[in-house]
Amino acid sequence: MRFLMITVAAATLAACSPPVPDSGQGVGFGNYDDYQQQQRARDAQLADNALPPSTAISGEPVESDGTLVAGEGADLAAETQAVLDERSANSGEDVVHASPSNPAPEAVIGASGISEENNFDAVGAQRSIESDAAKIAQNRAQYKVIEAEALPKRTGNTGPNIVDYALATKHPRGTQVYRRIGVNLDGKAKRNCAKYPSADKAQGEFLAKGGPQRDRLGLDPDGDGYACSWDPSPFRKAVGG
Repeated sequence: MRFLMITVAAATLAACSPPVPDSGQGVGFGNYDDYQQQQRARDAQLADNALPPSTAISGEPVESDGTLVAGEGADLAAETQAVLDERSANSGEDVVHASPSNPAPEAVIGASGISEENNFDAVGAQRSIESDAAKIAQNRAQYKVIEAEALPKRTGNTGPNIVDYALATKHPRGTQVYRRIGVNLDGKAKRNCAKYPSADKAQGEFLAKGGPQRDRLGLDPDGDGYACSWDPSPFRKAVGG
């Protein structure tokens, strides 16, 4: 009895299990030969279906109804006027644009306005020793020597002349010639000299107010006769003294 039950159970399990596929059929095909044949057919189809050639661009002119977009007419007129102006500036000749194929420019020979003084052949053809001698003689004849003349004398009352005073004196600066009496003469002289733009102006005013014997303005504390350290040596050197 137990053997019969085991037999019935085994038969039931065998009926429920799916059939085992044939290992020789390949993957998804009846057999491997059919798979290879279909693969070759697919490769041939892919080789025949190449990319289509690019569409050629037509060179035929596009018909237009003659209507220009706003602004195109003005641009065309401006370009035309620019070309006309360029041709007019070049006396009607075409403009030469830069290009490697253009011929080399020709050298300008004998252009007017260019000096040929450094060209010995050209100078030798145009001039000679005789012509140079005549030119030198002409220049010497036109040469004129202007003799030095005495300076005109001053007219009117222009005040003391500091140049004449410098030439009339001989002692250097700092040599006391005149007596000065007072307290803190140097400090007063510094303040008083600061009022004048230059030592020449101070010397002229000093002479006009009684100097060099008297120093009413307090400009000559050391009594050398030169106000505000005025220096007469440049005037003396000018005349060779």
